[in-house]
Amino acid sequence: MSDDCKIDDCGSCEDEKCCHRITNRSEKMKSSLISRLNRIEGQVRGIKGMIEKDAYCDDILNQIASAQAAMNSVSKLLLESHMKSCLISRIQAGEMEVVDELLKTIEKMMK
Repeated sequence: MSDDCKIDDCGSCEDEKCCHRITNRSEKMKSSLISRLNRIEGQVRGIKGMIEKDAYCDDILNQIASAQAAMNSVSKLLLESHMKSCLISRIQAGEMEVVDELLKTIEKMMK
């Protein structure tokens, strides 16, 4: 497994075999993702405000579409990073089950 993708035995689970995967992202990547998510959070608060103020439905729907597109953009960035780091290193380590994991994730993303 690469330095970016690790298993973290947090010790907080009752199951001895329980562990959590973590990904060490660069500060630049974290900052970019957090910035995008902060903007999305603001968009969602704006949508809530529009509903509270009885804004026109079409205007609200357009804002929702914009927020969804922004979330899709975050997903694409994470997926690309995952495929270039975690996925490759796990396949190289012989962990072929990661392909099924990725396929399930992509299926969820496409719903």
